[in-house]
Amino acid sequence: MTGDDAQQAALDVIKFDFIDARETPEIGVILGVEVGDRLGPRDERPFSILARDGSGAVVAGLNGVSHWRWLYVRHLYVAPAWRGQGLGRRLLAEAEQAARARGCVGVYLDTFEESAAVFYERRGFVRHGRIENFPVGAARIFLSKPL
Repeated sequence: MTGDDAQQAALDVIKFDFIDARETPEIGVILGVEVGDRLGPRDERPFSILARDGSGAVVAGLNGVSHWRWLYVRHLYVAPAWRGQGLGRRLLAEAEQAARARGCVGVYLDTFEESAAVFYERRGFVRHGRIENFPVGAARIFLSKPL
C-alpha cells in the first residue's frame, strides 16, 4: 500500500456530523490551543458599556472584547431618539480608555452602514476592507485605529 493509499484509507473512515443551530465549543478550544501555542495566549476579556437615561432605560451601549492586545468593538448601538447627540462618540472614547487600561495597542470593528464607517473615520479609524453584498444589497466594512 502506498502512502497515498494509506492516507485515503484513513480518510475513508472519517464521518462528518452536521450540527444545526449551534456551535460546538470543542473546535474553539482545540483551535485556541494551537493558535495560542504559535502566537501567545489570547487573553480574551469581554466588556460592555451602557448609557442610561434618567429613568434607567438603556439608550446606548457598546459590547466588546479585548484579545491579543487589541479591542474588538462587537456592537455599538444608540437608540434613534438619542442619535446625533454625541453618545456614540462618548461610547467610543470610553471603549478606547478601557482598551488602553487593558494594555491594548488598537481598536478594530466592522459595520454594514456607510454612514457609520464615516463616523468611525472621523474618529481616527482607517478602512481596511469591504465585502460587497454582505448582506445582499449592502457591504461589510472593516476598520481599525491604533491607540
